[in-house]
Amino acid sequence: MKKLLSVLLMVMLTGCMLGGCGKEAAKSDGGNADSPDAPAADQASAGESSGEKTHLKFMGWGNDSEVATFQAMIDQFEEKYPDVEVEYIVVPSGDFDTKLQNMIAADDQPDVFYCGVDYVMKYAATGNLLDLTSYVEENDIFDIDNIWKNAIDIYRYDGTSLGNGPIYALPKDVSAFSVVYNKDLFDAAGITAPTQDDPWDWNDYREAAVKLTNGDVFGTAMYSMESAVWSNGADWLDESLSKVAFTDPKFVEAFQYVADLRCKDHAAPSSAEEASLSSYDRFMQGKLGMMGVGSWATADLWNNCDFEWDLMDWPVSPNTGDKAVWFGSAGLAVSPAAKNQEAACNLAAFLAFNEDAQRTSYTTGMSVPTLKDMANGEYLTMDKPPANKQAFLNVLDDYGRLATQSRTFNQEWWSEFNSGIDAVYDGEMTAQEYCDSVADQVQQLLDKSIEQQKALNK
Repeated sequence: MKKLLSVLLMVMLTGCMLGGCGKEAAKSDGGNADSPDAPAADQASAGESSGEKTHLKFMGWGNDSEVATFQAMIDQFEEKYPDVEVEYIVVPSGDFDTKLQNMIAADDQPDVFYCGVDYVMKYAATGNLLDLTSYVEENDIFDIDNIWKNAIDIYRYDGTSLGNGPIYALPKDVSAFSVVYNKDLFDAAGITAPTQDDPWDWNDYREAAVKLTNGDVFGTAMYSMESAVWSNGADWLDESLSKVAFTDPKFVEAFQYVADLRCKDHAAPSSAEEASLSSYDRFMQGKLGMMGVGSWATADLWNNCDFEWDLMDWPVSPNTGDKAVWFGSAGLAVSPAAKNQEAACNLAAFLAFNEDAQRTSYTTGMSVPTLKDMANGEYLTMDKPPANKQAFLNVLDDYGRLATQSRTFNQEWWSEFNSGIDAVYDGEMTAQEYCDSVADQVQQLLDKSIEQQKALNK
């Protein structure tokens, strides 16, 4: 991560030397990089007068299924905007950030590109994301009131924290994380799944996981730490995001609950068993009863499960009666250096919110619609599993949260916390012992993250 920050600082300095930074560079050219309408109009006119198509570079990552879906959506965009052609560049997710940094440094930044939530602050602070606020407020493609509020707000950044300020990306999708269960295994064990009106708590989940465990079948994958911790009224950091808070008894209790499912109940695969066959693959093979699953896995579940499956909400904490889990998204960002910012904004908005494009996305099992009326209408009534699609929508509309580490400038502290966590999961340490042992080092890395953010905001 240190390398990432240093590269970004180099990108920022290079950009300043080549043409000025952010708004000031745009103003010196007689325009405003944060307002696409004015410069885009001139650029569009130039393109029309030459009779040539506007060429846009769009860069993303994804498996074959996602690439095929996005290509279909791009084809729909080009049909609606015949004067625009899109070059779709696909980069492996592990190489994506390095590739993007190199393209920025070479003054060859894609016009539209994926930007994970964890990177929004860094790229916004270094002037490499176009402020889309005016476009969102004035566009003709979508109504912001029909978009999941969380999906927009996680791309707001005011220089201090996510969730407030200008909008720097649009959600390429909204990823809800729910619990998927094997209905056939439930029926064989005589387990009745929870409902929205009669939810499970941790104890109910644990009882079911133990009951499902039999021979080479495990009851559950590792339980979501976010769900356990947040539902119990705790978090990794305090409200100011400046102090570690995971030594709190409420955090430790939730952590130990998650670990005990593996090390005490043996209802979840051990580290060694997980390494030999992942819980995801176990589930697909019918050898796992329950696991957390993202909406992005829907197509895989359709194609590779030869048993009945469905979704449930995450259990509530028996102490608070609350439920919680993370939700995620990757953004569609626009480069301030795009030669035709209006066309680039239109592409990002079309992929994120156009009705036909969103229908293509959800019917191929790639995502839940970003349009609330579509999600609550035709998506819910689609004649394909899961039957309880509402479980995904509950995360988006009710109890989903942005991950704590995504709200900090870098995630080194998070990596440090998780670096030895298997010692607790495998019963070698208690949750309390582990949290106490890593607190000082995690705090030091969090302090460095805060200082790095301050340095870029000076």
